[in-house]
Amino acid sequence: MTVKSVTKDPEALTMTISVELDATAERAWQLWADPRQLERWWGPPTYPATVVDHDLVAGGGGTYFMTSPEGEKFHGWWEVISADPPKRLELRDGFADDSGKRNDEMPVTVMTMTLDEIDSARTLMTIESRFPSKEDMERLIEMGMEEGIKEALGQIDAILAGDATSG
Repeated sequence: MTVKSVTKDPEALTMTISVELDATAERAWQLWADPRQLERWWGPPTYPATVVDHDLVAGGGGTYFMTSPEGEKFHGWWEVISADPPKRLELRDGFADDSGKRNDEMPVTVMTMTLDEIDSARTLMTIESRFPSKEDMERLIEMGMEEGIKEALGQIDAILAGDATSG
């Protein structure tokens, strides 16, 4: 996998990461659609994810948590705005407390993921996160969002290299 670019635009309140995958768009979509595959890469390597609920259709959503090396759990949620398999997924992404209740004190981002086939064997995956404010963008980046996403994406090659169609 080759990270093509990471672009932070404080004026547009966005951070965009583009990654080249050795897979078709249909195969790359399964990295998101199959919760067992998603678990294998959504969190950074030292904070593995566990997907609790997962429904990638407009109006659907999901809940998950990431577990730290010390065993602490960090919960999150998704609310799917739109899904156009295998090309595009747009969702709200937020934090939750231990019971799964949304944490309104933390910012909610809008994430748009697109898959564009480069050729018959490679796909460009672009993930754009839109922040509610410049302060929220700075806060989440300071919390390690950029590094965490890059580390998480770094796990995808191993999934694509194996027979990961079912996780």
